Amino acid sequence: MNSVIIAVSLMVLLSLVRVNIVIALIVGAIVGGLSAGLDINETIKAFNSGLGNGATIALSYAMLGTFAVAISKSGITDLLSNMIIKKVGKGETSFQFLYIKYLMLTLILLAAISSQNIVPVHIAFIPILIPPLLHSMAKLELDRRVVACVITFGLVATYMFLPVGFGGIFLNEILLKNLVDNGVEAISGQLPIAMAVPVFGMFLGLLVAIFFTYKKKRKYDISKILEIESESKEINYFHVAIALISVVTALGLQLYTNSIILGSLAGFIIFIVAGVIKADQTQDFFAKGLKMMGMIGFIMIAANGFASVINSTGGVESLVSSVVDIIGDNKSLAVLLMLIVGLFITMGIGSSFSTIPIIATIYAPLCLQLDFSVMATITIIGTAAALGDAGSPASDSTLGPTSGLNVDGQHDHIWDSVVPTFLHYNIPLIIFGWVAAVYIF
Repeated sequence: MNSVIIAVSLMVLLSLVRVNIVIALIVGAIVGGLSAGLDINETIKAFNSGLGNGATIALSYAMLGTFAVAISKSGITDLLSNMIIKKVGKGETSFQFLYIKYLMLTLILLAAISSQNIVPVHIAFIPILIPPLLHSMAKLELDRRVVACVITFGLVATYMFLPVGFGGIFLNEILLKNLVDNGVEAISGQLPIAMAVPVFGMFLGLLVAIFFTYKKKRKYDISKILEIESESKEINYFHVAIALISVVTALGLQLYTNSIILGSLAGFIIFIVAGVIKADQTQDFFAKGLKMMGMIGFIMIAANGFASVINSTGGVESLVSSVVDIIGDNKSLAVLLMLIVGLFITMGIGSSFSTIPIIATIYAPLCLQLDFSVMATITIIGTAAALGDAGSPASDSTLGPTSGLNVDGQHDHIWDSVVPTFLHYNIPLIIFGWVAAVYIF
């Protein structure tokens, strides 16, 4: 069996039985390397060589967590939380509770969409916005799995469809560049159109999650939430003003320098200078920030080591080659197998952005050989790369929602974030991506 399939399947299986994802990634990488013929020393060397690629991400998330804790202390997010709590308290009819529920989900969705373009902070908004809303969610008995689905849709579907912000990077700087470099005569205007059908499939998956799968109420222990977040905080408007200045400064520096570390650090220093946080409290804030976001950093480090082993085994090339041998001239089968292979690769690597350069060099010539149209080729490669991002245990599109929803320990990363997003997004992506490539384009 192919080493990539072995490594990814083992990693996912271990995660599903609640083995820590970092351990699952390490075990999967070692078994994958050994099954490909690498000895233990070569496997460990390949794994170690990839760890450094995740170090910057890990430190970025640690600083981001520290900054998020500081923003939370300022009370800026509690303005929204208090408003919603008051509405929940006044709710007397089922219609009023439904209105508040869907209003909250809509606001969270808009925040997730905006995090990819208008205010391109990616998952940084989650540990800031979500924890103060957990009281309201608990009183509404809102299933947090639907919140995870809403956030992940906003993160993934946005960059797949809108060519601005992170979408500009995914569609124009990575997907288009790799298509053109491999002989596909695509232009930027074609990409959003080609990706519209798969994204529509994700949208239908979102509707299913909201109105069917997770429609029923789910109880959470409010006492555990109160240990982390007080139900209602008194708002200090001076602190709120400082928070706004801090956020704008951090965002500006992040966009100017492309450094989350520098932006978060500058924002945190503003809190100290303004007296919102005392200098001798920084250790405590960093510890809380590390607790909130540190695990994501370690997972991303391990995921980079896992990806390095996968690339070193040559398993990706052999997997694609074996698929090519099976396909023949069958276009329908070709699309289905290319999408499934893309799912496995992205599940292992954890990033659709990193998957495109790996698969485009093989998929693009294959699509040309099978006489697929340019639009169909864009759909196949774009969807194959995005597949798995919404359902990978090592993807920040699932780790991000968990970081905000699990601050009180009542939201399991695998069963409450990964599995729901995998079922509601990856399955529709395969179906609608296949239909688009075979019948529409």
